[in-house]
Amino acid sequence: MTYAMSDIHGCWREYQEALEKIAFSDADRLYIIGDIVDRGPDVSSVLEDVMARDNVQVLAGNHEYMGLRVLGKACRKGTKTPLGSLTADDIESCTQWMHDGGDRTLRQLKQRGDDFLQRAASFLAELPLYEEVSAGGRDYLLVHAGLEPFRPGKPLESYGPEEMLFNRADYSRPYFSDRFTITGHMPTFFIDSERAGQILHRNHHIAIDCGCVYGCRLGVYCLETGEEFYVESRRGYST
Repeated sequence: MTYAMSDIHGCWREYQEALEKIAFSDADRLYIIGDIVDRGPDVSSVLEDVMARDNVQVLAGNHEYMGLRVLGKACRKGTKTPLGSLTADDIESCTQWMHDGGDRTLRQLKQRGDDFLQRAASFLAELPLYEEVSAGGRDYLLVHAGLEPFRPGKPLESYGPEEMLFNRADYSRPYFSDRFTITGHMPTFFIDSERAGQILHRNHHIAIDCGCVYGCRLGVYCLETGEEFYVESRRGYST
């Protein structure tokens, strides 16, 4: 079976419980649609797990993108980057990432040592912005935030990181009539309060960020069958 989840944000226990709930095996494939890092309690364990699995494909999210701008440069210059070598853009990127939960990621990665930090940075650098998947007789586009501003007929490869990772999808209109767009990024309680903690289906969109790190749930969607699986969050995370 083929599954999708998103926005784990270091919620290691919920991620492990979700894999158990779907009886995830080597015969299955899992797409994680961005934001496995930042905010949560155990980012490094999530990273270690997904880096070791050949049948898990992580897509880039805005948090991976922000983190890589900092980690990538630090790893290229060594983990002790001289302050004088940082540009104003570097400092702004670092400040933004720290404010958005990157402080937890950086602290946890450093606890694992320089080798793990380097491997994590290399892994994040290779994450694709989107995937096109066919399963169960349906076609899907998997992308973290959406395609905004959306332009009919615009090639997918022409959309950039800001449009795919940061700008919120417009769920009031379909992007495509012949495929479904699966996104994370925006917890469903922000899209429709009546769908809090649940996967949302609207206008050929399937929004699967159920707000786990905010104390709601981690959702998993099966592409072949349309089944939905949920794991209750352990409340009390500070974001």
